[in-house]
Amino acid sequence: MPRVLTGRTIIYSDETEVTKENVCAIIGKAMGTHSGNRSAIDYLYNYYKGNQPILLKTTDIRPEINNIVLENRANEIVNFKVGYLLGEPIQYVARNKSDVSEAINTLNDFVFAEDKASKDKEIAEWFTVCGTAYRLVLPDIQGEIDESPFEIFTLDPRNTFVVYTNDIEKKPLLGVTYVDRENGTRLYTCYSQTSTFYVEERVDKGKATRTAEEEINNLGGIPIIEYPANSIRVGAFEVVITLLDAINQMASDRADAIDGFVQALMVFKGVDIDDDTFRAIKELGGLKVPADGDVKYLVQELNQQSTQTLVDNMYQTVLTIVGMPSTGDGNTSDSSNNGAVILKNGWYGAESRAKDTELMFKRSEKMFLKIALRIASTFKHLDLKLSDIDIRFTRRNYENLLVKSQVLTTMLANDKIHPRLAFEQSGMFIDTELAYTMSEEYQKQNEEKEAEELNNLRFKMGAEDIESKSKDNPNNNEVVDDENN
Repeated sequence: MPRVLTGRTIIYSDETEVTKENVCAIIGKAMGTHSGNRSAIDYLYNYYKGNQPILLKTTDIRPEINNIVLENRANEIVNFKVGYLLGEPIQYVARNKSDVSEAINTLNDFVFAEDKASKDKEIAEWFTVCGTAYRLVLPDIQGEIDESPFEIFTLDPRNTFVVYTNDIEKKPLLGVTYVDRENGTRLYTCYSQTSTFYVEERVDKGKATRTAEEEINNLGGIPIIEYPANSIRVGAFEVVITLLDAINQMASDRADAIDGFVQALMVFKGVDIDDDTFRAIKELGGLKVPADGDVKYLVQELNQQSTQTLVDNMYQTVLTIVGMPSTGDGNTSDSSNNGAVILKNGWYGAESRAKDTELMFKRSEKMFLKIALRIASTFKHLDLKLSDIDIRFTRRNYENLLVKSQVLTTMLANDKIHPRLAFEQSGMFIDTELAYTMSEEYQKQNEEKEAEELNNLRFKMGAEDIESKSKDNPNNNEVVDDENN
């Protein structure tokens, strides 16, 4: 019976405030839901790595023919989704103010120093596999030499969860991550809006007891941020897992059918034969039978063409459901226009799914930035607000440059369209505000240079004219003086 998976369950609590007195009770209730999520996440993660049900395949009839063929399409789906979404690093750019560009460049330097691009990939890989992921941001350890004032960690979702308030706001109430120690105890590190709790759990005779210690949380928020893939927290291949199992089963059965054909049973009709004689027949390759006897192979060959048609249909269904482009012959295009290719063969669906994931990612990224900006303001005096920042995914930014440049040129030539709008709508630049500002400064420099050259030219032409008149009237100094005056 295949395992039924329908996304991860969100953990809620009726509590509105976390204290040292109720934190253990909140954790105890949350662990019931988290255990179910943990089991599903562990199954999906192992499935992604290649530990799939087909490996347990057995054959009751002729058990010596039991081929196991595993086509790890789950790994293919995850790698495509992650690579397509984060093929290029996420960029922070100015939303609508040019005077914060320098501060945003400093923020980009901080996240570069923390190698955030690779950690974004880890986040994307986790939520693509199991539907959700978690990030932890903390101030740098005292004494550590680092360009960035904060540290970024990717947490294992099997050991991490966030508890939300059970009201209309559904705000994060408590962020929890835990480790199992060698002495058999479990240590929970929990963050609320104002406190950090360290809860130690001991199990004695099947009963768990928890003790808590409390510290002040000065970060201004919960530093454990959840990055869900979607509202129901379902993984990319989770919705097609039964189809993936069927493809593995069919590939294995086809290999069994080939082996069965090669090792077909020999039927003796009207011929009595013992084991020694049969072995001799196999070595010699032939035998003599009576006139009324008959010997033949028992063969039923699998129709490979029909089977391949079914496999192709199932695989195409998988691609359609998960939003991936076709990879067969239909993926070739006679058009050199990348935009036309995107509209064909499922690429448009892949792009729309990526944009949907972007919205979820940006919501969590803003929560991360609130904490990171507070740390940067405290330790590096970075004056930057969340409203100053726009989060840009740079995927496919350099495709169709000819079309984008034509759009930009056409809009700039229209006097009724503000140049800033032309830069924004063309899609040619990642940071449109910075690009517009630089272009505006460059245009002013060119205008000043042209004006200076024109003045120099006029002065030169005037000097040449005076010199010409002086040569024509060598004895008439008054004319030259009048010209100079």
